Formats: sequence, C-alpha cells, structure tokens
Amino acid sequence: MKNYIDAAIARSRTTISVFIVTLLAGLASYFSIPIEMYPDVQVPMVVTTIIHEGISPEDSERLLSKPAELELKTIDGIVEVTSFSSEGAATIMTEFDIDFETSAALAEVREAINRAKARFPQSTEEPIIQEMSAVALPIVQIALGGDGVPERTLLRIAEDLQREIELIPDILEAPMVGNREELLEAVINPSKLETYGIPNSSIVQTVTSNNRLIAAGQVDTGQGSFSVKVPGLIENADDLYNLPLAATEQAVLTVSDLADVRRTFKDATRYSYSNHSQTISLNVMKRKGANLVRAMEEIDSIVESARTSLPPAVSLFYINNSVPIALEQNAGLTGNMATAMILVLVVVIATVGVRSGLLVTLAVPFSFFFAFIVINFLGFTYNFMVIFGLLLGLGMLIDGAIVMVEYADRKMNEGLDGKAAYKAAVQRMFWPITASTATTLAAFLPIMFWPGVAGQFMSYLPITVFAVLIGSLFYALLFAPAIGALVTTKRQNGSQLKAVTEEQHFNETTGITKAYASVLNFAVKIPITIFVLSVAVLWGIITAYGRWGSGIEFYVSPEPLQTQVQIFARGNFSPDELRDIVLDAEDRVKEIGYYKGIVTQSGAGTQMAGSQQAAPDLVGTIFIELTDRRTRDLDGFEIENLYRRAISEIPGVRAEVATIEEGPPVGKEIQVELSGEDLTLLFDEAERIRNFMETEMTGLIDIDDTAPIPGIEWEMNVDRAQAAMLGANMTEIGAAIQLLTNGIFMGDYRPDDSEEEVDIRVRYPEEYRGIDQLDTVRISTPNGPVPISSFVTREARQKVSSIQRVDSSRIVLVRANPAPGVVADNKLQEIDAWITQNPPVQGVNFKFRGANEEQEQSAEFLIQAFALSMALMGILLVTQFNSYYQSLLILSSVLLSTSGVLVGLLITGQTFSVMLTGIGIVALAGIIVNNNIVLVDTFNVLRHEHPDWSLREIIVQTGVQRLRPVFLTTFTTGFGLLPLAMGISIDLLGAEIEIGGPIASQWAGLASTIVFGLSFATILTLIVTPAMLALPQKLKTIFLGESSIIRKHQPSLNN
Repeated sequence: MKNYIDAAIARSRTTISVFIVTLLAGLASYFSIPIEMYPDVQVPMVVTTIIHEGISPEDSERLLSKPAELELKTIDGIVEVTSFSSEGAATIMTEFDIDFETSAALAEVREAINRAKARFPQSTEEPIIQEMSAVALPIVQIALGGDGVPERTLLRIAEDLQREIELIPDILEAPMVGNREELLEAVINPSKLETYGIPNSSIVQTVTSNNRLIAAGQVDTGQGSFSVKVPGLIENADDLYNLPLAATEQAVLTVSDLADVRRTFKDATRYSYSNHSQTISLNVMKRKGANLVRAMEEIDSIVESARTSLPPAVSLFYINNSVPIALEQNAGLTGNMATAMILVLVVVIATVGVRSGLLVTLAVPFSFFFAFIVINFLGFTYNFMVIFGLLLGLGMLIDGAIVMVEYADRKMNEGLDGKAAYKAAVQRMFWPITASTATTLAAFLPIMFWPGVAGQFMSYLPITVFAVLIGSLFYALLFAPAIGALVTTKRQNGSQLKAVTEEQHFNETTGITKAYASVLNFAVKIPITIFVLSVAVLWGIITAYGRWGSGIEFYVSPEPLQTQVQIFARGNFSPDELRDIVLDAEDRVKEIGYYKGIVTQSGAGTQMAGSQQAAPDLVGTIFIELTDRRTRDLDGFEIENLYRRAISEIPGVRAEVATIEEGPPVGKEIQVELSGEDLTLLFDEAERIRNFMETEMTGLIDIDDTAPIPGIEWEMNVDRAQAAMLGANMTEIGAAIQLLTNGIFMGDYRPDDSEEEVDIRVRYPEEYRGIDQLDTVRISTPNGPVPISSFVTREARQKVSSIQRVDSSRIVLVRANPAPGVVADNKLQEIDAWITQNPPVQGVNFKFRGANEEQEQSAEFLIQAFALSMALMGILLVTQFNSYYQSLLILSSVLLSTSGVLVGLLITGQTFSVMLTGIGIVALAGIIVNNNIVLVDTFNVLRHEHPDWSLREIIVQTGVQRLRPVFLTTFTTGFGLLPLAMGISIDLLGAEIEIGGPIASQWAGLASTIVFGLSFATILTLIVTPAMLALPQKLKTIFLGESSIIRKHQPSLNN
C-alpha cells in the first residue's frame, strides 16, 4: 500500500498523465457508444409458416402443427412453442432462451421442420422459416402518397426504398403496409365458355402446361456439346393473351377470344393512412443491438437521395420518428445527472472547502469516463438503463474519495503537510475503502444473473455500476491522494463542518458536533432500549405498509410521448368495411387533437406469441405521436384518457389505448391463461371469466380474450351421384366455385419491371362473383352446359377461425389492464380469490401470465439475489473485521434502512416497483454498508489505540470522528437526487426545468426510495449502530455481573 502511493506521488507527472489519458479515452468512448432510448430486449424467436391451401383449422392443427411441435420439442434451449392453426395455414412461433443466438435458433428450427415435412400432407407448400422481430414499434414509419398518383408508381418507389433500407446492416426488415400485390388477371366471360364448349378445367390445364421452363438437356455433335432449352415461361401479358385453348384446321381459339387479360392488383386486404391521407407505409424495424442514430442517418441518406428523383406530385415523409425522442430523453437524463453532480459539488465544497471539494468531485467524471470505456468495450448501447446505473453510482462513487480526502484533511489539521497527510490517509483507509467497494459490488453481483426478459432488460445496470465503482476505487486509492498531495501543501480553512482530529476529544468539540456527541453519549448508556425501539419501529413500519401501502407493480410507466389505439371488431367484415370502422376511430382521435403525426392501418396485424399477442379480432391500429409536451396544457396520461373516452362509444366496436411498453415487454398487466383439450370448455370458461371481469369487477379496462372470432363459413355439399349422372366431376365443380370467388391460381411470373413474382389468376367478371351466383352459373359437361345448383347445395356453418396451442396444449387468454390509478396486483388478487371460489370445470387449468408472471419471477429472484448479496457481504465483513457480531450489526443496518424506504412509499403514496424500488434498495444497501464499515473500522482502531478509554467514550469518539464523512455521503447523494424525488426534472445542460414530464415521472420512485432510505439510514448509522456496539458489554454487565462500561480515567465523561 505504502510503496505504491510513494511511487505515485514521486512520479506525479506519470500519474497525472494516466489520469488525463483515461478521461480522454472515456470521452472518446462516450461519443462512439450507440444511443437508444431503451435496452433492446428481443427474445430469440423463430416463426414458421406452413401453407396448405384450403385446409381447415382443425386439420391444420392435426396435420401441420402437431407434427412440427413434436420435432421442435427435441431442440434444447426452447422456452415455449406457440402455434396458431387457422384456415389455409399453420403458424408456429418458437421462443428460445434469452441467451440463445438467433442464427443458431434458425438453424435448429430449420432442421426440425425438415424432419417434420415427411408427415405433412402431400400438397403442403415449402415452410417459410424466418427470424421474428419482438420490437413493438418501428423506429420510424416512412409514408408515400400523393393525389392522383397511380398506385403502381407509388408501389415502385416504395419497393425501391424498401430494398435499399433492408440492405442497411442495422435494419431487420421494412414491411410494407397499404400496398396491394400485383396480379396478372384473366377475366373470363362464362357465356363465351358455354358458346365454345370449353370446360373450366381446360383453361387451368392450358395455362399450367404452357408456363414451364423446360431444360431439354445437351446435344453432343462430336464437334462440341450444346445445351438445349425450350422457353415456355409466361413473361408478359401478351404471352398469356395468345395461349391457344382449342384448335381446328380452320382456326385457333386463344385466351384473348374468351378473356380480358390485364395486369392489375389483388383485392385490398389492408389500408394505410398517414396524417389522414391514403399512403403506402414502410414500418422500419431495427435489429437487436443496432446503432439507432447510425441507422437513422443511413435511412435519411437513402430517403434524401430518393427525393431528388420523385415525381412532383409524390410526397415522402416520416411519421413517428423515435430517434429524436430517444436523443431528447437521453439528453434530458444526462442533464439531470449533470445537475446532481453540481449539487454534490456545492455540498462538498461547503463542507470541506474548495480545494478538497474539487478533489472529491473529480471522482464523478473520472468514474463515469472509466465506465464509458468499459461500456464501449463490451459493445453496450447508451440507453436509460446505463444512465440508471450511472445515477445509482453517483450516490456511491464519491464515498471512497470523501473518506480519503476527509481523513487527509483531518491529518493536515493536526499539522502534517499534504504529502504526509495523503500517505497517512492511504495507509489508514486502504482496507476500509476496499472492503466498502467490495461489499457494494457483492450487493450488485447477483443481479447480473437475473433470468428471463427482465434480466436482459436489467443486464446493463449491474455492469455499469461495477464499472463506475471500480473506477471510483482507482480514483480514491490512487489518483485522489496523488493529486491531493501535489496540489495541497497546508490545511485549508473555510469548511463549515470542522473535522475532528484524532487527538481532539469529543468534550472539546463545539456546535453541531458537540450536540451530536451529547445525543450519542446518552444513546450509548441505553443500548437495550435503543435495540427494542429499533425492532419496534421496524415492525411498526412493516405492519403499517402491509395495511396502508399502495401495493406492488412490476415497472413504473413514464409519461408517454407516443401511444397507439387498437380497434377490435367481430363479424364477417370486408376489408372496406374494416377500413371505415378504423377511420371512424381515427376521426374521434382527430377531434381530441394533441398529436403531430398519426398513422392509421386497417386489417389484421402480425400475430405475436406469448403475452404480447394481439386478440384475434384486432382489425386496425392507430399510431399517434403526441405534440411537444412543452406546448400543451395536458400531460400524456391525461391525453390518453381523453382518447380512451372518445373511442369508447363506437357502436359494435371495441377500441382501447395500448400504451407503448417502455420496460421489459410483458403485454397486458393482467392475463389469465386457460389450458385444456376441449375447445368448447375453454371458450365457455374464457367467456365466464371475462363476464366476471366486465360486470362484477371495477377498475379494469381493455378487457379482451384470445378465443377465436365467431364467424360463418359456407359449406358446399356436392351430390356426387347427381353430378356423375349429369357428366360433372369434382375438378370442374371446384374450378367453377373458385372462379366465383378469388379465382384460380395458375402460377406466377417475374416481369422485367419488378423484382417480385406476380401471380397469374383466372376468374369470372365481377358481376358473376359472389355466393349468390351459384344458382345461375353453369359448367360445361359432355351433355352440354349444366347449372351448378343442380347438384350443389350450400349450407351456412359456424367456423373456428384459429386454434392456439402453447407447449402442445390448447389455450385461451383472458386479459385486461388496470384503470389509471389502480394497482394491477390488487386486481390480480381479487381475480385469484374469485377463481379459487369458482374454479374452472374439470379439464381446464388456469395460471396467471403477463406482467404478473414477470413480477413474481422477478420478485422471487430479487429475494434470492438479496439473500445471496447479504451472504457475500457477510463473508467479506467477517474477513475484514474477524467478528460475527460486528458483521451482523452492519448487515442488520441494511434491513433497518429498508424500512425507511417503506416510510417514503407510505408518505408519497407510491407503489413498490419490483424493478426500480427493488434495485434502489440494493443501491441503498451499498451506501449504508459503506458508512457502517468505516464507522466500525474506526471504532476498532480507536479501541486498539486507546486501551485506557472506556467503551462508551470510544464509541462516542468514533461517532464524532465519522460525523462529517457520513453526513457528506448521505447529504450529497440525497441532495443530488432530491429534485427528481420531488418530481422535478432540472436539466442543467439543456437549461430546462420541468415539473413532472417523462423523466421525473419515471425516476421519482427510485429517487425518493434512495432519499427517504438514506435519511432514515443516517439516523441508523450515527445513533443506532454506535449504540449497538455497546450492547454486548451491557448484556454481559446485566447477566454476568462483569465490569461496567465506564471505567475511571482522565479525562472523565460528563454524566
């Protein structure tokens, strides 16, 4: 210890150079770290789509989903397999463990599906396997529109943009919304078919057999080898137009004689509107860990390049650009951190003087820049969890520097020069500071192993705290004493709270220190009373919180800057009807206002697995970017409530405001999962629980379930005997019915002006389409044209739209959100009690999912982590002090300080956030333990150096000597976080003060946790801990009759 500080002071230029280089490297790292708003939490998830035209949901489950699930079960690392068996396809979502590499997951799933293909029906298409984005919202939406602009023009521009944007390494995908797929359509006149006697199947056969690429092999002529090719692919509309259907010696009948061939678009299934104009939108999704700012810069470059070549009537603009919001939020948090640093500086300078104050405050930038080097090296992004770690570290990182500088200041007050004082400080405080930092690191160590989605979300925090504290340790033990020895030659005056020298007895103190000495002197006389009072206060606070506390929640939602409205409707609606329903909801939002960008998309969205999945009756989504909060008179929560009221009265439609999740993605806060094999029982139980939540409970909103949408399907019953008598067969009948609906898919071709394959379809004209035409349409048979209605009857039947399975069990979810101001946990307990009294029928099981599932897992882990942290700290403390009692005394201070947090929650009425309050308690434990370690260490040193003093006098002298550093540690941290604890955001860098707002609303709970906990813990450290040091001796005196705590000596104590 002594040798290294001698060398550091002797080679002060080298020490200063290393210090400056570290600061510069940290600054460079800060500018190179990617920025994003929230940690990128993406569960490795692979989606497999298996298409089989015309298959029913029941058959899709039996023939597609089950064989695939059986093979997927053999893969290691799978958390959950969710399947949606619907008409015409099966979608299987495979969720892997959070640590699983996505590329490896894709390869594993591909192998499993290849094995399952052998059991699929023969005509099943090749499965589509791809990575699934778990991001709830795109980073930006790019809208293309323009009055009078042809749809194909907009589509070509959008395709070019999409292709270029998806080539950006940081972008996962940019799916297009509001576009229609192109189609080469042959509209056949059925009356002409009858006239020429051409059967429907003949058209299908002709087009299919004439759209083939035939590689005819090679010919060896003896003088060379030549490949032979027979070009037979349809390459444009004329090729289809001129295909021969029938021929005689006199003439050839082509498709053009019977059909109108045109290149058009498929019938619309989804519509997109941006700022109330119909557009084609690109929803740009980023990859996990992508550099948000760099990705947006590349998108900007592509978009600006495209603008130069756009037709004048085409408009191209951004909607819901999240990058400026992320930059503003991070800048605001950084500004609040700068404010806290300045407040810390003011307190330290006021207490220990300018020179020592600056020396202590230098610990903050050094530790932060050291942390930036580590964060950049690990490839982390600069997000709010990193800032969270820096904010927590701010309260702990100056502890070591305060202890070191304060001790050196005291030594200079005794007459030593700067170098000797700082050398003595290192000699005396090396192990206490090291032990304090080690115990704090031990408190955060278990959090690094937090499992699941919440663990990935929180992973940035402990590593950031580790980096900050290790940097602060280097500063306190090396750079602070070296720089202090260099710049300090004599003691300085002007500090308000005078240091007590080791030779100065507490009877000689004045002012605040003397008053404290008198209080502590009294407390040491009654350690048993202090102990009983401490236990009583602890029990009383816990009891009061259990009775009057506001409850528990998983995560605190900040004030929203963006939001979305989801619209749900049940029934057999056409796409145009769904568009009108969604636009009605948009008009209601428009009347409320308070937005600067709005994107409306109708049509069912992408299905999600797990707790985030949308209800099956979701028919549209409205993305809303709110106006600048500085220019409006309502906060984001109030605006969401206005939207909620406006959309609540749409006839026959259910709409809800879906607040964007900014913590770990968990979906709706209340989710009841029902599982079983009997679909009827599942649907009945889901309806029963949903009715209870809607009619008998209060305080719930956005109630829905994932039961399939009730609907009607037409079943065509063919009288095969009658059809055979009339010369009709199933192929002809099926072709005729397809021509009445979507048409017959004949194949596809790739035109020169598009990179996408274009479908070729044959169908009847619009006036012949529809189910009612079955009564009039005729098909050609050897016996002449015959009406289909002669042997086909239609029957309306109830259909199941889809069947959902999780881990091979059929499931239905019933979900809800708590109303504003209602705690979800309280409602969950109410639902749990009702289900316990009214259990589901035999064959149906239930469990809670969503935020409650994550909350229970996180709470369970935090309890285990807290116990492990206490055990690790206990081992370190026993190693440091070689005393079980002193170690236990320091650890008990953590438990007692937690009661201060509960007092704060009771006073403020805030809920206990598992993530933020829980982590705040861990951080608080680090600060409290640090103070107590140095206090107990000082007690041991004084007892060793003054064997002639009484125990009471040693304890009081210890308290008096530690008063200033404990006050500094507590007051600097509390004062720095006080504005946020009061719900005030003070951005020093942005020169902005805001009451409430996103930053204050999110961090007020954490800040108040630490402020109240520290305030309570200060009393603990300065009164209770010293008094408990006297407890063993007092008990010995009472029970064993040993000598009193007080022994006669000089100078005497004042009794």
